[in-house]
Amino acid sequence: MSDIEFRAFRIHNDGSGYRGGIETMSTAVLSAGQVLVKTAWSSVNFKDALAGAGKGKILRQYPLNGGIDAAGIVVASTDPKFKEGDAVLCTGSGLSEVRDGGYGEYARFDAHWTIPLPAGLSLRESMVLGTAGFTAALALLQMEDNRQTPALGPIAVTGASGGVGMLAIDMFSRAGYDVHAISGKADHFDFLRSLGASACIDRHELVFSGKPMDSARFGGALDNVGGAMLAGLLPLVAPYGNVAICGNAGGIAFDSTVMPFIIRGVNLLGVASAGTAREQRERVWEKLAGEWKPRHLDRIATREVSLDELPGVFERMLAGDSFGRTVVRLEV
Repeated sequence: MSDIEFRAFRIHNDGSGYRGGIETMSTAVLSAGQVLVKTAWSSVNFKDALAGAGKGKILRQYPLNGGIDAAGIVVASTDPKFKEGDAVLCTGSGLSEVRDGGYGEYARFDAHWTIPLPAGLSLRESMVLGTAGFTAALALLQMEDNRQTPALGPIAVTGASGGVGMLAIDMFSRAGYDVHAISGKADHFDFLRSLGASACIDRHELVFSGKPMDSARFGGALDNVGGAMLAGLLPLVAPYGNVAICGNAGGIAFDSTVMPFIIRGVNLLGVASAGTAREQRERVWEKLAGEWKPRHLDRIATREVSLDELPGVFERMLAGDSFGRTVVRLEV
């Protein structure tokens, strides 16, 4: 098919400095790939805000279109697994790191990382989930693969007011777990309870004993924070429980002992969503479209914006003034 001109939020870093903004470009200069997609929806993650505002080393080459998530309709494909008209999505997998991302009216995906939209999800819903929902579901999948069950006790979700946290509350509660939300934003507690949290704990009032092990309080945890929070949680986890770590809002280092691991058999699981293997990726999206699909996606999606509104979203997110998930509307 002939080249198509379209609008995109494109990020540069050259002799004129680091900058991002809306540009008109051609599909001819998109990153190489087998699947050309008319993008319908994307989302805003913290990595997107860092990259768009030039506050973090996210991109590894320039220029690139921002956006680590994208969903839309195939308009052309050289891979026989995809045909014109197919609804597809892609999260992570190098988008807005080493290849053009989802903040454009068109995107070109590598077929290996392109996921057919599962029955049970709309394109918009897939981007309310996006990398945040994929990360939460991947954590739950890894925990259950490691024999986590509701019978072990409540699941603590830290950073519960963030996108991953909110989706995790909804998802874990739907999967049968008693969820205890930990957040520093007490004004959001009623909302978190409405998503499925049975208890809300103010991070500022949470006091850890500092003991190598303490009375078991949680059957496991999904930790978005790291740092002192992770160190404090580990002694509180029941025997053979799992702590899945997927964020570092509280710091990349933590001070702990081996005691929870060698006495109680606690497991610390790393959750790295960007490079998840294709087979595992398909399992996660099947769960997200089915038995783990959050029941409150429309409420968790608190903001819908256009390409032109992205810079303001980035600044608010980096300033800590964001709540819920922001989806980006690319259909025109």
